[in-house]
Amino acid sequence: MPTFDIQPRILVVDDEPLNLEVLKLLLEEDYELLYARDGERALDIARQQRPDLILLDVMMPMMSGYDVCLALKADPLTRHIPVIFVTAMTDHRSEAQGFEVGAVDYISKPVSPAVVRMRVRTHLSLVRVDELRETRLQVVQRLGRAAEYKDNETGLHVIRMSHYAYRIALAAGCSAGDAEDLLHASPMHDVGKIGIPDAILQKPGRLDAEEWAIMKRHTEIGAHIIGEEAGGLLGMARRIAIAHHEKWDGSGYPYGLVGMAIPWEARIVALADVFDALTSVRPYKQAWSVPDAVALIRDERGRHFDPRFTDVFLNHLPDLLEIRSRWTEPAAA
Repeated sequence: MPTFDIQPRILVVDDEPLNLEVLKLLLEEDYELLYARDGERALDIARQQRPDLILLDVMMPMMSGYDVCLALKADPLTRHIPVIFVTAMTDHRSEAQGFEVGAVDYISKPVSPAVVRMRVRTHLSLVRVDELRETRLQVVQRLGRAAEYKDNETGLHVIRMSHYAYRIALAAGCSAGDAEDLLHASPMHDVGKIGIPDAILQKPGRLDAEEWAIMKRHTEIGAHIIGEEAGGLLGMARRIAIAHHEKWDGSGYPYGLVGMAIPWEARIVALADVFDALTSVRPYKQAWSVPDAVALIRDERGRHFDPRFTDVFLNHLPDLLEIRSRWTEPAAA
């Protein structure tokens, strides 16, 4: 099978041909290079070719490099492209202005070959990391959507539940990054329902003992779908999928984990999921009132739910109700 080595694409912008030639000699062996000698041409190439990185001079006629960078960052088609200024303007004020208009780095002329290669390689690596994260996020979102099609629930349940979890995590002191990962990972909590027969999943009534045993398998099926080796965002999604039905007192499933042995993400999702399930119409029940649902959650503090996260839930209930009102189910026709 043939292999294809796709070189990263770099746009080099400078009004001086000699400067373009220097950067060409430094980079052409490892990268596909595009060239522009003025700002307008650079913007056209960036929109059409979508380079992975732009090396941009500051002092150019008509449009300065700062103006070009501002235009790039104002355009949805090009705002994600990292810009490195390559310039003879080396004073602190010029460098600060470069970062203010959106550049990610600043290389002084005359350039050092080692510095140019290192900075280019570093920022292209960061681009790849961002692309990988975005791809993983899209995989998570699509798998969560697949579970919605299988289940007899609407996408609004997943939206509300994931935002409840996000808000609880932030209020509990989780970092912004962990809370955002939870927002994106929690929609996969029921992905294992893809493997549950429709007759059980959509039964308009309570399940018997045999059916319930099959239904409970969705936690392990979900973990298997996401994968044993999953890390990062997918790793969090896997922990949630397998453990969101565990209970603080050890009476949950599939493993009967107790207390802090349950992953923190799953303990938060358990609260968010149960609250939304109770207050939503399901094939086997009517929606509970908010006061009744809150009363059950308060009663289950220290049994079903982590006491600390339950307190956070109760103390921030107005925020959660605002989320609920924002994504209300449409009235039945």
